[in-house]
Amino acid sequence: MAINYRPFPKDFMWGASTSAYQVEGAAEEDGKALSQQDVINRRPGVADASLASDHYHRFKEDVALMKELGMTSYRFSISWSRVFPQGNGEPNPKGVQFYRDLIDELLANGITPIPTLYHYDMPLALVEKYDGWISRESVKDFAHYARFIINEFKDKVKYWTTINEQSIIVQFWTQKCLIPEKYLDDPQIRYQINHHLNLAHATACKLVHELVPGGMVGAAINTAPIYALTSKPEDALGMLNAVDFRTLFYLDVYFKGEYSKASMIYLEEHNMAPVIEEGDLDLFKEGYSDFLAFNYYSSDCARSAGDATERTEQGVNWTGKKGEIESYETEPDFFQIVRNPACDTTDWDWAIDPVGLEFILRDIYARYGKPLMITENGMGAYDTLTDDKKVHDSYRIDYLRAHIQAIQRAMHYGVEVLAYNPWSFMDLLSTSNGYKKRYGFVYVDRDEEGGSCERIKKDSYYWYQKVIATNGADLD
Repeated sequence: MAINYRPFPKDFMWGASTSAYQVEGAAEEDGKALSQQDVINRRPGVADASLASDHYHRFKEDVALMKELGMTSYRFSISWSRVFPQGNGEPNPKGVQFYRDLIDELLANGITPIPTLYHYDMPLALVEKYDGWISRESVKDFAHYARFIINEFKDKVKYWTTINEQSIIVQFWTQKCLIPEKYLDDPQIRYQINHHLNLAHATACKLVHELVPGGMVGAAINTAPIYALTSKPEDALGMLNAVDFRTLFYLDVYFKGEYSKASMIYLEEHNMAPVIEEGDLDLFKEGYSDFLAFNYYSSDCARSAGDATERTEQGVNWTGKKGEIESYETEPDFFQIVRNPACDTTDWDWAIDPVGLEFILRDIYARYGKPLMITENGMGAYDTLTDDKKVHDSYRIDYLRAHIQAIQRAMHYGVEVLAYNPWSFMDLLSTSNGYKKRYGFVYVDRDEEGGSCERIKKDSYYWYQKVIATNGADLD
């Protein structure tokens, strides 16, 4: 029999997401200094962050498009180096004013601002000074930055997210951090970075609870269900280890104030465990999370590591041709990530698995019992602008429809979901693939060399407009 799933609640927030370095541009304008992402994204033949989608100069136009779309929330990030060009010291007045103007414009148009304090873009000055997140000094400077921002907007922002995709920062440490060459052969460094990020997250959570009346705060983690490749007991155990290492290792800190035991034992046995100082775990517990924001794109698959003796890192597909992903993660004696033969993939080898979204929503809610918020979900694809300035992205509509249906099913079975903010509101600079890989509801007219940055509504824009207007009732 067909199930009549419960409708979305009336106060459900429908929105979309971006991040500062991927949309703002103006990378060295009005007092802003470079971030590490401004430098990392400088690659031959690929667009960089100097212009991005020119949101810095066009934010009022963009917010008007958000209002027309019907958005009731907007998840964005604040550029640390726009507010504190050197990472600390005195704030940059023009940088602060930009975010004042943006948040005021959102509120004036009935859109709830959901800022993220950190989205990969550590100020370059702090990387040059003490190697960025590798140094514990980063936690102090982040606390200085976070206290200023939270205090500045405490009366205008209720929902705060702290660190974007901490697990991705660990997995792809040399793409999300500017790592000096002397550290590249030391895998322990990535888990030291992670520990400092945990301290920064907990500090920000404490500040929100201290400064923001009725404020709610949580991390924006990238997470995915991990299935066993086969029904063999060894593969099931490999899956269990992978879930512990890739998911619980992060979430247990947020909600239990401690590292998951199995992962810490594995790290200790392989000389990769972070240095933990007295009081760190107390801070974890004091800096508790009110909700979990998470970014969902695809699921993973794992098996036993078998007799593998070499550790391999998770790779990237740089070409946009299926099957050209560099590698999958292997942790000897623990697990091996593999391609899931049951799922189709995007051109960048990301498994397309809407059922996995229902799975992970229910799994995380059952483990921790905290409200959830989706801060990214989307399909990166090659989009074609027609001669009459149309973008017919039915594939994106199909992808998003199936994932919204998965959210509704999870909510029907009791999961509390606050908001859906797919990636992304408009086309933006893809960290690995420039402007070839597009996600937006709004097409931005530019390529790897530049362009007019004209905004053009895609078919998915009009479809999502209808979804929002009907509170998720009309997905056709």
